[in-house]
Amino acid sequence: MTVQVTTHLNFDGQAREALAFYAAVFGGEPTLVTYGELAGVTDPEQARKIIWGQVASEGGFRIMAYDVQPERPWHPGENAFYVSLRGSSPDEITAYWAGLGVGATVLQPLGPSAWSPLYGMLKDRFGVTWVVDVAPV
Repeated sequence: MTVQVTTHLNFDGQAREALAFYAAVFGGEPTLVTYGELAGVTDPEQARKIIWGQVASEGGFRIMAYDVQPERPWHPGENAFYVSLRGSSPDEITAYWAGLGVGATVLQPLGPSAWSPLYGMLKDRFGVTWVVDVAPV
């Protein structure tokens, strides 16, 4: 079983550019998935935006990013990041979810998603938003 914690940056249309920048600085290649590819969004502007992206370098640098959905609030410095907790074991992730969930507000219940056997989002009692999932195989 393994677990990783990664900073997950949130943007309003700049995720692609930001990930390219971080790849140029730290190495690695951006991995980009658009709303059009995964969520079937047909609005051309939204379809091109990033629903999930990551840069992982051989040196150990890792960062995730996405473009916030239009219905979610986003302003520079507000809702600017999430903490991504990703593991390989559903049991381990479920236990972490339960621990983080004490006094939390659940934003997306833990359950299957289009990209993961388990995915959920919550805001912990300190106001930190966590995205929790099992790494797809």
